[in-house]
Amino acid sequence: MLGVLAGFFVVWCIILVGWFVGRRKILGDNARQVLSSLTFFVASPALLFETLSKARLQEVFAAPLLVTAVAAIATAAIFFTIVKFWLKRSLPESLMSSMSASLANSANLGIPIAVYVLGDASYVAPLLIFQLAFFTPLFLMILDSSTSSHRTTPLGFVVMILRNPMIVGSALGLIVAGTGFKVPELVMEPIHLIGGAAIPAMLIAFGMSLNGTRPLQAAAGRRVDTLLASAFKLAVQPALAYVFARFALGMDGHALFAVVVTSALPTAQNVFVAASRYKTGLTVAKDTVLITTVVAVPAMIGVALLLA
Repeated sequence: MLGVLAGFFVVWCIILVGWFVGRRKILGDNARQVLSSLTFFVASPALLFETLSKARLQEVFAAPLLVTAVAAIATAAIFFTIVKFWLKRSLPESLMSSMSASLANSANLGIPIAVYVLGDASYVAPLLIFQLAFFTPLFLMILDSSTSSHRTTPLGFVVMILRNPMIVGSALGLIVAGTGFKVPELVMEPIHLIGGAAIPAMLIAFGMSLNGTRPLQAAAGRRVDTLLASAFKLAVQPALAYVFARFALGMDGHALFAVVVTSALPTAQNVFVAASRYKTGLTVAKDTVLITTVVAVPAMIGVALLLA
């Protein structure tokens, strides 16, 4: 238990450094975007490649992936039913809000949490693979079909998935693990060094993003939607993951703790990017990202205390 709390302490310290750097504008106005781009396109794919190249495939494509899928899909379906038929929101807005309630920040916070709290970045791999290769494209495809402003073919989605650097890094790592190929040390050393930049850069950028915005503005008229989405992301989704993993699959110990913690990760920041593209659900997406981002680490500490 002390090791878990120590891991959260390390994560929060680096986040606070990022918050301070962002507040004082030490690195300039575009630093957060630069750091985020560095981690997304360069450092994180290197880290995922190195981690997954040493992973056991039966642990990645097994119970954790199934728990991740069931918890996320169930959370999205229940939340969609509430906002569409109780709150009477439009179909595109209901879909976008459901993304806010179920799509996790698997990279910028998920990878650091997996490393420092769970002890291995491979614990977040099932979540990354499920979201990047299936869950996010599924949402976007349905949004495309329900709006007139964008149309994307199935082939376009396949290309989008294959061009995602996280998917490429993960896929190459899984290929190495599956084939048993031994990557020469001369090649792995620069990959290791580049991947080492991912976690501190992610957390500093994450801390910088906490500056300068206020959620739950009354004028927006979406307080109920936002609070419900935040509660679903931080409480309902991990609860569903726990129930399914514990009672349907018989998981326990550290494996159970890992799937519940990864399910309790905050809303992914790219939900707001999607909301901006489709011009729907902007308020709920923006506010849910902020609220769950601030509350997520204390919520995960609560999960650790409950499962200890």
